[in-house]
Amino acid sequence: MKMGLLGNLFGGKGKIEIGAPVKGELIPISQVSDSTFAEEMLGKGVAVIPQEGKFYAPADGTLESLFPTGHAYSVSTEDGAEILVHIGFETVKLKGEHFTIHAEQGQKVKKGDLLVEVDLEAVKAAGYDVTTPMIILNSDSFSAFDKKTGSVNAMDVALVLTKA
Repeated sequence: MKMGLLGNLFGGKGKIEIGAPVKGELIPISQVSDSTFAEEMLGKGVAVIPQEGKFYAPADGTLESLFPTGHAYSVSTEDGAEILVHIGFETVKLKGEHFTIHAEQGQKVKKGDLLVEVDLEAVKAAGYDVTTPMIILNSDSFSAFDKKTGSVNAMDVALVLTKA
């Protein structure tokens, strides 16, 4: 969501709402089992313990990367946020098994576009944690992060970013 000209003239800071990429339970990123994400080495964010296997674009923008395995994708928004969604931990080792891709790298996406479907039960049965970090890769571009927690439907607000 962009601030209009009047908001910028009168000192309003631009706020960007980022939706949950999947239905589930939002938890603080510090609670995930992978230290790269938990310690915010890649950027600030949240994580979702998914309850459904449909993963969506969390905001309008361009699908900058979409791994051929389907386990991760990133969206660059028109407002300048670079969002990484990483479905589970070590799931790249599945080589795309149990993942169905519904998009193409480089395409324009709208918030709520279905990008990847995952058979969560099969991934869990294969021994993988399906907890899904959603990271703002360019966290330094923002002065504040309002992180939500609790039950969410896909596209419910998960993060509100304030431009630096």
